[in-house]
Amino acid sequence: MTGREFLELDSLKQRMYLEKLKRMEGIQKIFNELPKADQNLCNHGTYFFAANSSLCGLAANSLFRNILHIRRAAFVSALPMAVIPFLSTAAVYDVFLREPLFSGELNCEVCTVARGGLIGAVVGGFYPVFLALPLNASLAARYSSTPLPGKENLLRYWLAISQPVFRRMSLGVLIQAVTGIYLATKQHEVYAKILQQLSAKTDPEELEA
Repeated sequence: MTGREFLELDSLKQRMYLEKLKRMEGIQKIFNELPKADQNLCNHGTYFFAANSSLCGLAANSLFRNILHIRRAAFVSALPMAVIPFLSTAAVYDVFLREPLFSGELNCEVCTVARGGLIGAVVGGFYPVFLALPLNASLAARYSSTPLPGKENLLRYWLAISQPVFRRMSLGVLIQAVTGIYLATKQHEVYAKILQQLSAKTDPEELEA
């Protein structure tokens, strides 16, 4: 590649970056002019979604504690099962859906809805259950609340313990998937409104005003 071609490529990248920045500024400006209901849905809807993950974590923790007959360290086990799923779900949803959507990088409605459902099912539903297993396993071993098998039968034992928990939590996983789909659909509708207003403003000076 010659020096001239390199400079042209660098200039093209700069123009694309500036156009992307300008588009993001236009999206943000129109977003700030939307009704408060739409703004609250996009700004705070993630927290309601994440709160459901906390409930899934607490429910899974309670089920494992009952199966393993753990009667001690209730607060110690409940606190991480409420906080970690909340933070994880909120962070993953913001990074992989909300921010790409409102920065103009995610335009496909089907992709948006699919991401919402996947994040809801995996991060908001399955992850809290998986997180509760090692936590309660360590508590069961520490307090000797139930007889634990030897290393040769350890995997089979924990699979048997986990099956009824996953079976009971399947409804929670489904609810989280539906909630993720619903939230992603509504936020994409808000984004579609922004695009309509953005396309109506054909004068570049109007966007910069």
